[in-house]
Amino acid sequence: MRSFRTSLSVAAVVLAISLAGCSTATTSSTSTGTTSSNSGTTTTQQAVTAATIEEDTHYDSDDLTWDAAAEVAISLADGGSKVTSSSSNGVAVDGNTITINAAGTYRLSGSLSDGQIVVAADESDTVRIILDGVELGNSSGSPFVVQSADEAIVYLEDGSTNTLTDATTYADQGEDAPNAALYSMADLTIAGTGSLTVNGKSNDGIVSKDGLVMAAGKVTVDAVDDGIRGKDYTVLLDGAYQVTAGGDGVKADNETDEGRGWLLVSGGSLTVNAGDDGVKAFNTLTVSGGTVTVAESEEGLEAQHIAITGGEVSVTANDDGVNASGGSSTSTDAGAAAGGMGGPGGGGMGGGETVGDYTVDVSGGTLTINPEGDGLDSNGNATISGGTVVVNGPTNDGNGALDVNGELVVTGGTVAAAGSAGMAVTPGTSSTQSGVQLTFNSSVSAGTPVHIVDSSGAVVATFVTTKTIASLVYSSSAITDGEMYTVYTGGSADAKAGLTTGSIDGAEDQGTVTAGQYSQAQGPGRR
Repeated sequence: MRSFRTSLSVAAVVLAISLAGCSTATTSSTSTGTTSSNSGTTTTQQAVTAATIEEDTHYDSDDLTWDAAAEVAISLADGGSKVTSSSSNGVAVDGNTITINAAGTYRLSGSLSDGQIVVAADESDTVRIILDGVELGNSSGSPFVVQSADEAIVYLEDGSTNTLTDATTYADQGEDAPNAALYSMADLTIAGTGSLTVNGKSNDGIVSKDGLVMAAGKVTVDAVDDGIRGKDYTVLLDGAYQVTAGGDGVKADNETDEGRGWLLVSGGSLTVNAGDDGVKAFNTLTVSGGTVTVAESEEGLEAQHIAITGGEVSVTANDDGVNASGGSSTSTDAGAAAGGMGGPGGGGMGGGETVGDYTVDVSGGTLTINPEGDGLDSNGNATISGGTVVVNGPTNDGNGALDVNGELVVTGGTVAAAGSAGMAVTPGTSSTQSGVQLTFNSSVSAGTPVHIVDSSGAVVATFVTTKTIASLVYSSSAITDGEMYTVYTGGSADAKAGLTTGSIDGAEDQGTVTAGQYSQAQGPGRR
C-alpha cells in the first residue's frame, strides 16, 4: 500500500502568505509545512495542491496507462455473461454476479438489467476496470461494489456511454453494507474521457469509504441523498461533473482522523444542484482551478477552512453562501481578539461572537456569491489577498454580505459586497488595502448601477447589483486611503450584473465617503 503524508489544511500556504500581509498531476514536487496563527490557535499545516497530489493521495498517473494485451475482456448479458479473452484468471461469473478477485485490467461491455460487479481482491492489489459501453442495474442493492483492494480504478473508455442504477430499497441494511450506486471500500479513482451516468435511487450516487480522486471523464450523478462522497479526501483534477442531490452535492466527510476530510478542486468543471450543502469538507475545502457552480443549495461551500486560490466559483444558496464552520474549534472572544465593532478607520466584525479556528482565504480566482443568508461567513477570521470577490445579498437585515466573527483582513484583490445594512462587516485594522463603505439613505433596486468616482471625476468602479441593496463595501488597489469619493446611482453600465465599467451620465449624486473610514452608521451623505 502506498504511503502518503496527511494534511490538516489545504489552505496553509494561502493563509501564511495572507497573514503576513502581503488532467494529470506532476510527480516531482515539494511541500512545505507552515504554521498559522488564528485567534490564539496555532495549527501546523501542510499544503495539498494539484502538483503534490501524488504524494498526498493514492493517485498515481502511471496507473492510467497499461498493456492492452493483458486486458481481460468481459461481456455482460443477462444470464449469459462471460470472459471473452484468453485469460480468465481473477474472474468468477455466477449468474448475473461478476466477481473480480485479482489485480489486473478488466474491460467490461454489455448490460445487466439486474446484476452486480463485485471487486473482492487482496488489499495490496490495484484493480483497473474499463467501462466500454456498460449499463448496469440492480433491483436489491448496488450494481457496482468494491469490497476490497488497495485501489480501484474505473476508467471510462473514450467515446463510451455508461450507466449505473441502483435499487430504490437495499436488501442489506448492515452497518458496512453498500449504500451507493458506485460504492467502494477502497481508494477509488475515476478517469478516462468517456461518460458515466450514476442514478442513486436509494441513497448516494458515488461513494468511497477511503480516498476518492476524479481525474477525468464526463460524469452525471442524480442521487436521493449525497451525490459524490469521499471519506479521507475528495479530489477533482479534471473532467466535467453534473451533480443533482437531495442531500449534499460533493463532499469529504472523515470527522475522526486527523488531517483527513479535505476536498480539492484543481481543474475541470463542477455544477451542483443540492438539497443541502453544495460542496462540503470536514477539514479544508480548496478551489485552485477549474469552474465550480453551485446553482442550488442551502449552504454553498462549507468547511472548517475554505481557500480560493484560483478558478471560477459561483454560489447560490438559500442560507450562507461560503461558510467556514463545523470541524473542531478553539474559540476566543471576538471583542478581545480584535477590539469590537469597527469605527472610523477600524473594521466591523460579527457582533461580538466567539472566534474559532475557522478561516476563509481568497488569494486568486473569482468568487461570486448569491445568498439569502450571509454571503462570505467565517466563524473565525477571513483574509482576501487577491482575486475577485462579489457578494449579491442578502436583503434581510439579520444577515450580512460579509459576516466574520474575528477580523476580515484585506491586503489585495477586489471586493464588492452588497446587501442589507443591519449587519455590515468591513475590513479590519490589519488590512493594508483601503476601501469604502456605502450605506444608502434609501434602498437601491436590483439592476441599478452604483458608481464610485474619485476627486478628478474618473469612475473608479461600477457595480450592478442583482438584488435590492442598502449597503456596499468595496475595496481594490484603485482606492486610495483617506481620499474622498463621490457615489452615484443610475447612469449606465457595460454589464447587467457584477463589477463592470460604466458612465455617470444621467446618474444621481448620493454624496461622498472617505476611503478607510468604516462604520455601520456612515455612508454617502452621512459625513
